[in-house]
Amino acid sequence: MCGITGILNINGDPVALNTIKAMTKNIAHRGPDGDGFFVDGNIALGHKRLAILDVSDKGAQPMQSRNGEWVVVFNGCIYNYLELKTELKALGHTFVSTTDTEIITEGLAEFGPDYFQRFNGMFAIAAWHKPAKTLYLSRDRYGIKPLYYWLNGKTVLFSSEIKAFMAHPDFKVELNHEALNEYFTFQNLFRYQTLFKGVIMLPPANTVKVDKNSVTSIKHASWWNYDFSEPNEKLTFEEAKEETGRLFKQSVARQMIADVPVGTYLSGGMDSGSVTAVASKYVNRLTTFTAGFELSEVRGVESGFDERIDAELMANAFKTEHYEQVINAGDIRWSLPRVVWHLEDLRVGMSYPNYYISRLASKFVKVCLQGTGGDELYGGYPWRYYRVFQSLSQKAFFDNYYGFWQRLVPDEDKLNLFVPSVYRQIQTNRPRKTFENVFLFNHTLKYDTPEQHIQNSLYFEIKTFLPGLLIVGDKLSMANGLEERFPFLDNDLVNFAQKIPIRHKLGQLENMKKMDENILRKKDAFKQYDDGKNVLRKAMAELLPEKIINRKKQGFSAPDESWYRGENAAYVKELLLNKKTVSSEFINPDFIKKIITEHTDKHINHRLLIWSFMNFEWWCKLFLNNEKLG
Repeated sequence: MCGITGILNINGDPVALNTIKAMTKNIAHRGPDGDGFFVDGNIALGHKRLAILDVSDKGAQPMQSRNGEWVVVFNGCIYNYLELKTELKALGHTFVSTTDTEIITEGLAEFGPDYFQRFNGMFAIAAWHKPAKTLYLSRDRYGIKPLYYWLNGKTVLFSSEIKAFMAHPDFKVELNHEALNEYFTFQNLFRYQTLFKGVIMLPPANTVKVDKNSVTSIKHASWWNYDFSEPNEKLTFEEAKEETGRLFKQSVARQMIADVPVGTYLSGGMDSGSVTAVASKYVNRLTTFTAGFELSEVRGVESGFDERIDAELMANAFKTEHYEQVINAGDIRWSLPRVVWHLEDLRVGMSYPNYYISRLASKFVKVCLQGTGGDELYGGYPWRYYRVFQSLSQKAFFDNYYGFWQRLVPDEDKLNLFVPSVYRQIQTNRPRKTFENVFLFNHTLKYDTPEQHIQNSLYFEIKTFLPGLLIVGDKLSMANGLEERFPFLDNDLVNFAQKIPIRHKLGQLENMKKMDENILRKKDAFKQYDDGKNVLRKAMAELLPEKIINRKKQGFSAPDESWYRGENAAYVKELLLNKKTVSSEFINPDFIKKIITEHTDKHINHRLLIWSFMNFEWWCKLFLNNEKLG
């Protein structure tokens, strides 16, 4: 796990060492264990190291292939590197380190850039091929490790984080208005644009070629995609359960590889509990971490948001060394600007608890396993799928699901949301087109049966919602020099999970098919359903206490609905309803005031939107106004 940066002057101008050093310094938090640089004429590579495998100097980067043709900087972990290393040795390659980076350099020397497709792991890689004077950028299947690029006709910049670009003299921060429109629709970005004008995130499972022809654009070239469209209908429930359990255990074992301490996050849920159950078999005294909340002023459903009791139950069952972080209402004021600075690329959810839990974990371990991905693969959100599964056409499916995924501001309210100068620059129907294109670009999807509608929902969420979670996970863990790993995102497990029939994942599917259509149209008809991940629950039953297996689904979120009405109400108004509020250049202050009033006085739950307003305000302060963290 590391941070990578680079400059390619496609006009041939030499790169100054001081420039690549300045860019790399801006992401120093990603690699506190060392740095390294490669400069050769018009190419420069920078690296900040978080040493996980082979912590000696032999594992330092940039790293060159034995034949001298390839130079690589790499962020991530290749879990099948030992198998690949054995193969390369048989082909005559020799190795001087025990790091996974070296199999990348030697694999490139043997097979070229198609070699990236053979990796089972998480990675963002920049590889310079000296003979052809060509740069290759590549990103893992699932988009676990971020990689951004920017070009202006003469220079290409790339990095693990956008803030590295701010140290280059040609880069200027400007707001991307269409990205802003998309963010305030979905609380996410479905295209690979960012809030920074001209900055693109390389899509997952892409390897791109950058050379003297890359003046105006870089052509994305995907080599893998999710496919839920052809389930194995002959697969029995028992077979699905057994193979899920076997592959999950295999994945956790793979991801335990490290030459430094490894721990796990431990919420009160099944996914992180299952990871902990298996991981504890490989470590004599596994270290686990939980975040809870101070709830004395919290009411309603949020009063059950603290998961510490269930986490303690599992910590006791697996005999872990367990640590807890208690987050209170006041913690948002200190953490929010730091969260936004590190996140840069604003995405899903109220993420400051993630920052605190990774900060805690980093004091004890360098690697932390977590349970993200289980919901998206095994159908963990049935109340979403059931709302569209009886759609009678593709259009009805899109209408129903788009209505749900406008998480923040519906398109018809954009005129009130944005100030006139911004509204004139956006296309109000663009988010709908972006939403539909996620489906339409995949020609294997069908819209004829309830099962196909649910498969389409799984595909959509794993292509859009999951990448947002992964970006948050990477940025906020690396802010604290911590590597996160995701055992549910293992190639073998993902390949198998996609083939499991929907009827094995959702326990109430047959009952839903019989439900009266008038009931299905009611807004709250689906809240009672929590029957997702059925086969996964059965597969994990041998590992976990019964209370955890039968526990209702609950996300990891602070009780901000209550806190925005109570203890944090003053901070919300101070930040967003101030004469010095920077974001009022783009967002209508009257609209913000209306939303806050509805939340505090009328008890309409706008917590997601208020969080997003606060995030964007700090984004403007830090990146447009260049304010410094206190």
